[in-house]
Amino acid sequence: MTEKDYTLYGTKVLNLKTQEIGLLICIWKNKFADSEIDYATCVDKQGKRYSIELDTIVSLEQNNTK
Repeated sequence: MTEKDYTLYGTKVLNLKTQEIGLLICIWKNKFADSEIDYATCVDKQGKRYSIELDTIVSLEQNNTK
């Protein structure tokens, strides 16, 4: 079973493929025959869960420390 990382749970992200905002649930490695690719499981505004390559989302959270 794939180990999932919930450290960034609830982080607001922008899906660069669809330009939609969603929330990150977890990060995990998708193992293929010849490589491993980092994936994220997210949920969109309609509550639909989807998996996407980690490189195709960007965090919208800002660090407001001064």
